[in-house]
Amino acid sequence: MIKVLYFAWVRERIGVSYEMVETESETIIGLVDELRQREPRYEIAFADLSALKVAVNQELCDFDTKLSGASEIAFFPPMTGG
Repeated sequence: MIKVLYFAWVRERIGVSYEMVETESETIIGLVDELRQREPRYEIAFADLSALKVAVNQELCDFDTKLSGASEIAFFPPMTGG
């Protein structure tokens, strides 16, 4: 099981701040595809991956990153400063 965290508008679209997910996927993009197939709210949240950042075990990474050794994945919009 992997803890999947959602932040900002991703959390708002999915409706939860985190969930425990069991996956057969080997990569983050595979996990995203599995989530998209669950319900329309996931499809909406993950419609534009260019508008999202992802971190595995609190380290920024790419969507093609392998899930081996991952205990936590976080999805969030890019941060802007001001």
